[in-house]
Amino acid sequence: MRGYDLFFDDFSIGDEFASAGETVTESQIIDFAMMWDPQPFHTNVTHERTHAVGGLIASGFHTVCMTFRQFLGDGVIAAGNLSSPGMDKLRWHRPVRPGDTLRVVTRVIATRASRSKPDRGTVTMEHTTLNQADEVVFSCECVHMLKRRGA
Repeated sequence: MRGYDLFFDDFSIGDEFASAGETVTESQIIDFAMMWDPQPFHTNVTHERTHAVGGLIASGFHTVCMTFRQFLGDGVIAAGNLSSPGMDKLRWHRPVRPGDTLRVVTRVIATRASRSKPDRGTVTMEHTTLNQADEVVFSCECVHMLKRRGA
């Protein structure tokens, strides 16, 4: 955790944060999929559907979870985080495969102070997950509800 200690008031459009990265293993892909997304191309390396997609691939939901674990683990919004009303523009651009190293680049694209609750505001962030070749594998826009400093 990097310990940013940031609140709503600390964010400006264009601010950018980047995680260090994490390598995904075959066993992680299979374990996640067995629990949450048990499709053959996520769980069975020898299945015909797996061969049809060029080999084992991670569930898109696994990629989402890895993205947010990295972002949240860096502590960017740890001090002020209240919740999130949702995500938009969720896209899986490329498959994630065993051995891929994923890192997250987050950019602030909007801020809005709450009119009805002056102790908070929302920060919209574009989260982009890249593999070791700097290819985009996942992206989304997420609205983060954050406390204001001193509230």
